[in-house]
Amino acid sequence: MAISDLQMGLIGVGVIGVVGVLAYNKWQERKAQKHAEKTFRSDHRDVLLEPGTGPRGDSARAAADLHDIPTEIAPSPPAPKPASASKPAPAVDVGRQAPALPPNVDERVDCVLRIESIESLVAAQVWGAQAQHLEGLSKPVYWFAFDEQSNAWTAIGQHSGERYHWFCAAMQLVDRRGPINDADFSRFVEGVQRTADHFMAIPTAPLARTEALGRAEELDRFCASVDVQIGVNLVSRSTPFAGTKLRGLVEALGMRLRADGLFHAEDDIGNSLFVLGNLEPTLFTPEGMRELSTQGLTLIVDVPRVASGGPVFDQMMQVANKLADALDAELVDDNRSAFGADAARMIRKQIDHFQRQMQDYGLPAGSALAMRLFTA
Repeated sequence: MAISDLQMGLIGVGVIGVVGVLAYNKWQERKAQKHAEKTFRSDHRDVLLEPGTGPRGDSARAAADLHDIPTEIAPSPPAPKPASASKPAPAVDVGRQAPALPPNVDERVDCVLRIESIESLVAAQVWGAQAQHLEGLSKPVYWFAFDEQSNAWTAIGQHSGERYHWFCAAMQLVDRRGPINDADFSRFVEGVQRTADHFMAIPTAPLARTEALGRAEELDRFCASVDVQIGVNLVSRSTPFAGTKLRGLVEALGMRLRADGLFHAEDDIGNSLFVLGNLEPTLFTPEGMRELSTQGLTLIVDVPRVASGGPVFDQMMQVANKLADALDAELVDDNRSAFGADAARMIRKQIDHFQRQMQDYGLPAGSALAMRLFTA
């Protein structure tokens, strides 16, 4: 059937009307959607949908095995704690610059890690946790807490009841038994990490393993090169030395018997300058001196542990000569050769040489650092 022009016109008007209605509806829908987005849109990120942005988002970094980090990596800023209407914001901002090291800690001789906590921690609790995690180390570890009131570090122990935000752990790299080893480094770093994890605190990044062990080896080589103890012996020419007479003579010369079985010459504040011991295996004791009888004595100065080695050696030789005269003894070296004035002058020059080396290295003989390094 043929379609007239009028019918074609009506169909065209109908199509245009339908299209118009659909377009109008689509426009209204889009307008409503934009209005809703504008009304309910938030400028804040959704912490539930973004990894690592929640209040514990930094825990993955804090729980990392620090000894596996190949190089020093600065810790990333921790995520802020959510605000609470019932609890004031913490007084300390985690991630701030760490306080300077305690005065008696030195990164040349210590492997150092610091711990920061948002909430203040009881020092004795930190001490108890670290004692468990660091058990078995071959070198001493020193712990300190930072007192923000006095702006100073203080040593802590099992009876420290105060609360602090900053703690410092320092493992000594070397002593007379040698340097730390790989196991020491791993146990120290992992132990401090576990201590920090226990309190949800954050440790600073450690030295790289190779750097720490290399530093320990280098320091140990230097210490071995200057670790000298000078001794002189007194050997009886006739009768053995009686303990009671010996004790009277030695104490009259200002030396004091200590619990280690040696008589010590001390400075004004009680530091040991040199010692006198039995050349035979028996140690000196207050009770045993009554029955003691010995054929020989030995006087020793520990060169790295006294500040003025030359004068101390001179003082030791004066004591040795006085005892030799009083006991009818002969001064000899370890080979039982006579120890005269020429030998004494040569030894004194060697002492001065070793102590100059220590001074040039930045570890003066008799200093607090030297006293730590040159002990068993």
